[in-house]
Amino acid sequence: MQTMQPLRTVRAGVLEVACFEAGPAEGPPVFLMHGFPYDIHSYVEVAPMLAAAGCRVIVPYLRGYGATRFLRADTPRSGEQAALGADLLALMDTLAVPRAVLAGYDWGGRAACVVAALWPERCAGLVSFNSYNIQNIARAMEPEAAENEHRLWYQYYFHSERGRAGLAADRRGIARLLWRLWSPTWAFDEATFERSAAAFDHPDFVEVVIHSYRHRFGLVTGDPAYAAIEARLAAQPPVTVPAITFDGADDGVRPPADASAHAHRFSGARSHRLVPGVGHNMPQEVPRMFADAVLELVSLRAT
Repeated sequence: MQTMQPLRTVRAGVLEVACFEAGPAEGPPVFLMHGFPYDIHSYVEVAPMLAAAGCRVIVPYLRGYGATRFLRADTPRSGEQAALGADLLALMDTLAVPRAVLAGYDWGGRAACVVAALWPERCAGLVSFNSYNIQNIARAMEPEAAENEHRLWYQYYFHSERGRAGLAADRRGIARLLWRLWSPTWAFDEATFERSAAAFDHPDFVEVVIHSYRHRFGLVTGDPAYAAIEARLAAQPPVTVPAITFDGADDGVRPPADASAHAHRFSGARSHRLVPGVGHNMPQEVPRMFADAVLELVSLRAT
């Protein structure tokens, strides 16, 4: 089974980030950002496609996953959206990448959206699954329709100490269940799951995950280091860069939204696409389609 090796580690911000790189060093840079509970192998087929097209591809493990580590024991193990965006920006700085196409889904898509919205000069284009992925924490306690609320059971579970204990005791069991629920038409096998599940053995995985799902509902405070970024995100800043957004018709987390649902959050050129037969892990379910979207934006960057 194909794996994403070897990994490079670089010090970026508060982390030593482990990332997979492929393609020519002088090629147009692309960052591919994974979600929860997944890992860099969401891009195990996408990355070679982009590298073969001449892109410089960087696929980092997020904080709390895989071989990425915090540099200091006293750094808060925050999973808030501002931290994820700051991590991506710091990695771009360390790698001396002034501007890149940013692509992702779930947590990784949120990191890409944060950078695209707050530092548009650093983003040549955005590929985002579930469209505008910046959390509106001020409105987090407003309930949705019952059909949507039940999909978020895992988030409410993680709000309790029972949920923290459950994740600590059986992180693989919870992740495997979420994979099945979120991508009901994706026939992954156990070897595919285990290839990614190794990333959840990270010593800070549980703390980062629990903080993420509590912070987004305003139940815990964030890391003071990111307070200024969170304040900017509270204004729900628009994405001004060229963007391609997707929804999966079979997504078990977020039901497909009408193309106009997030239109007001995009003031730049945006194309929204609904993908039949696809769940939540789009790049691993339909890698060619995801890679082609990235290449569309890479081609715009070159013009």
